[in-house]
Amino acid sequence: MTTPLLQLKDLNVTYVVGEQDVPAVRGVGLTLDPGGTLGVAGESGSGKSTVAMSVLRLLPRTAKISGEILLDGEDVTTMNWGRLRAVRWAEASVVFQGAMHALNPVRKIGDQIAEPLRLHPPEGGKALTDAAVDARVAELLTQVDLPPGRAGAYPHELSGGQKQRVMIAMALACSPRLIIADEPTTALDVIVQAQVLDLLSRLVAEQDIGLIMISHDLSVLAATCKRIAVMYDGQIVEEGPSAEVMAAPKHEHTRALAAAFPTVGDPVSRFAPATSTPLPPEPPERVAGEPLLAAENLRVSFRDRTGKRIDAVAGVDLAVARDEIVALVGQSGSGKTTLARTLLGLQKPDSGVVRYAGNPVPHGGAGLKAYRRQVQLVLQDPTSALNPAHTVYEAVAEGPRIHKLADERAVVHRALEAAELRPAEKYADRLPHQLSGGQRQRVVIAGALALEPSVVVADEPVASLDASVRGEILGLLLRLRRELGLAALVITHDLGLAWNIADRVAVMYRGELVETGTVEQVLLDPQHEYTKSLLAALPGGTAQRRTVGT
Repeated sequence: MTTPLLQLKDLNVTYVVGEQDVPAVRGVGLTLDPGGTLGVAGESGSGKSTVAMSVLRLLPRTAKISGEILLDGEDVTTMNWGRLRAVRWAEASVVFQGAMHALNPVRKIGDQIAEPLRLHPPEGGKALTDAAVDARVAELLTQVDLPPGRAGAYPHELSGGQKQRVMIAMALACSPRLIIADEPTTALDVIVQAQVLDLLSRLVAEQDIGLIMISHDLSVLAATCKRIAVMYDGQIVEEGPSAEVMAAPKHEHTRALAAAFPTVGDPVSRFAPATSTPLPPEPPERVAGEPLLAAENLRVSFRDRTGKRIDAVAGVDLAVARDEIVALVGQSGSGKTTLARTLLGLQKPDSGVVRYAGNPVPHGGAGLKAYRRQVQLVLQDPTSALNPAHTVYEAVAEGPRIHKLADERAVVHRALEAAELRPAEKYADRLPHQLSGGQRQRVVIAGALALEPSVVVADEPVASLDASVRGEILGLLLRLRRELGLAALVITHDLGLAWNIADRVAVMYRGELVETGTVEQVLLDPQHEYTKSLLAALPGGTAQRRTVGT
């Protein structure tokens, strides 16, 4: 009989907060065989990351663990620190969430990949020579589909997907038997996400590695793992083969997770993101009006290190009408954010014109300031967007102060209420760290709403949020459109989000708009090869697209 690679028996984890014990994991039991793959799903706070980090005792000192964690039959909870240090990286390793933050920004990636090799020499304990370390780093980079020459690069010189590959190379460095991947594709575009998932699947199969993957996206887990366990409130509420869990989820929380990431083509999820708050009815038919915000033959270029001029935006024509939501989709580096910055007046174009209500937008002075009151930005990653030392009130009041609006307190409270932070007095004096991720995103939205704009440009507004919060934020955007007539340009790599809330989709590739049309036209009957590749890269591929009405 084969010994399980990992067994969790009646695992309980409690955090000591002040003088109270707060349970995070309650009675969890899981088994992973050698070479097996297990996905652990759940929203933020469900306990999934606590379970994963407990395997190598990476939890803070305030955590109290009971139960058994058997790694190759040896209980991790009773290991002394010397034995535990030998196990980490060499027998089990972690691909941490957020490669941008997990990598040291001032060290070359080759040195960071080499670190576990130097700390954990192969069996026998003899340290590797510098030449052997360099050879192993080159081998690892090749395994994760990066050129060995990139060992001399710094993290900021790599794309998000490349940084994630570096994290995987580090996890593989000492040839462990188990890899724990904590949200390895969060905030990656669909094509890079597909590449990372394919890479993990290939390495697991080739090297007979056991894999535990943590995610709030069931479709990502189903594409990579043979089994899925769903956590809610610190407990396993459902477990089984991935195909069965996806096809017929038994627990209501599993069904809620599945609904939060809609199938492109599912008519039920159009203008109905998963949210606990009822939405006003969607008008049965939407007629496009005159453009409120428009780009005409817009061109923006930059120079690379060699001095060569590169077109980031190449002759783009795009319009957003009143009371309309347009999704601008494309992978990282396609030019989406540069186009948005130009529309907002933060980047001057080489040529072309931006128009608001039919009039050209000036490049400076009082005219530009007045325009920016009408077109507001909702930033990606609210944690970085908010000053950690400023209260919610101060964050939302910044715009009204710049534009010298009267009755500042009333303006701020009205914006907080509109962003569903109610009552406003409850949140006004809080600092960002005292809020959940969804609440922080609502503060960023409130900051945009404070100036009562006509258009918001939302840059990846839900990329870093878990399933239930994602639905709440999308529901909020739809409610603002219906109740305030707010138009929106939503920048995203998430085609499910576009299907959820957009009236039209514009697909951007290498600085050009290659396809534009209604959501149904673009996502159900794509004409351009790049659009087809985006749809094919969805977890499950073409299975994610269904004909409306079926």
